[in-house]
Amino acid sequence: MVVSWRVTCRFIYSAAFLLALVAPSVAFGQGGVLVDVDGVMRLRRFDDPNGQLHKQRVAAARAALDQVLGRKSNLRMVSLTALEAEIGKSLTENKQLTDAMRHLAGLTRVQYVFYYPDSKEIVLAGPAEGWVEDASGRTVGIETGRPTLLLEDLIVALRAYGPSQRKGPVISVSIDPTPEGLRNMQQFLVRLGGNIRPSDAPMIVNGLKTSLGLQKVSIRGVSPRTHFAQVLVEADYRMKLIGIGLENPGVGIVSYVAKANPAAVAQNALKRWYFVPNYECVRLSEDGLAAEMVGDGVKLVGADEVVAADGTRHAAAQEDRASTAFTKSFTDKYSQLSARVPVYGQMRNCIDLAIVAAHIRQSGIADQADWQMPVFSSEERYAVETRNSPVQVETAVNAIWKGNRLTTPVGGGVNIQAHLALRSPQADTDGALKRKHYTTKPHLAPGQWWWD
Repeated sequence: MVVSWRVTCRFIYSAAFLLALVAPSVAFGQGGVLVDVDGVMRLRRFDDPNGQLHKQRVAAARAALDQVLGRKSNLRMVSLTALEAEIGKSLTENKQLTDAMRHLAGLTRVQYVFYYPDSKEIVLAGPAEGWVEDASGRTVGIETGRPTLLLEDLIVALRAYGPSQRKGPVISVSIDPTPEGLRNMQQFLVRLGGNIRPSDAPMIVNGLKTSLGLQKVSIRGVSPRTHFAQVLVEADYRMKLIGIGLENPGVGIVSYVAKANPAAVAQNALKRWYFVPNYECVRLSEDGLAAEMVGDGVKLVGADEVVAADGTRHAAAQEDRASTAFTKSFTDKYSQLSARVPVYGQMRNCIDLAIVAAHIRQSGIADQADWQMPVFSSEERYAVETRNSPVQVETAVNAIWKGNRLTTPVGGGVNIQAHLALRSPQADTDGALKRKHYTTKPHLAPGQWWWD
């Protein structure tokens, strides 16, 4: 079973227009989202102009962390079975979970999944370091700035692929304008006519945002009240902002609007971009006891549609070279992007965790370990559905002039499926993965659940 992710971004283009940047791009590395009690998600920027606040946070984090736990490790092991047992013990004794538990001992990636039949340990392994909470509330590594894995995201993935699930879920996040909003938008465009001047751009942007209104967020396959779901919504929304030139991530991604040729833009064209995993992202040992995650595992691809006056969508006949340039640039720069803008590192971590959970179930190692996840599978015992559910997001619109016409991209959406990546895993041809598995065999003391 493989995890395939699809994130779709839709852009609607008005017919009579051509492209010069009106709305400025924004650097949003220290950014995040807030979801209010009504479920409206809005972007928020967290300013730290000279980095002084972050330095203070890092100093405090270093002082609070255990010296061994806080040091950088090329390979740290976390036993899921032992961790759950310790968490269960803490909950039974009404003790608070440690920060190490909540942050999986500082893991910043899952690189390996090992199973040890003798001790019935299921182990995640990967690079780790001390962690700090940044200004946006994300937990990132002190040394690299990459987001740490979170226990709550792991639990969401394990529940999605848990023993009670007959097959992998379809995890989807969709951000869509309402039918009423699409009709209002088309009526607004008709009223504009063709006599458009550069000074009209702010009015057009405001008119499109007002006519489309708030867009609807739909989440399936995981609880919308989880951090996992919120990461997907934010990553999708901000990827679209990069594409339409409203966010500058600072890593040299070529935006769609930078390359768009107005003469080649079809009337009312709708751009669709979505993330998929690298399907060659898993390597398995011959005995099936070890799995390795290979590469960044994230790719952005695109497809085009056109939108009729009534809002229905049809496939476009021609490839859009600007869209292809954007998706290729985004994919090529993804590793740099995920290091600079933590939400993309978080999304990659969520992909990894979903693949890990699918592997644990499909390989049968949970059954071999007699691991029923008595704590992790129970919301009553360990709650992860603690966030406000994203229900709506504001429509994002940019207005860009080239020559004498205006193009106004609009849109958003996500679709995630989990069915394909473990069907054709890479083989451990030289036995390196099997040797790594053997040399990391655990010898845990009572109460111990992680080691370097």
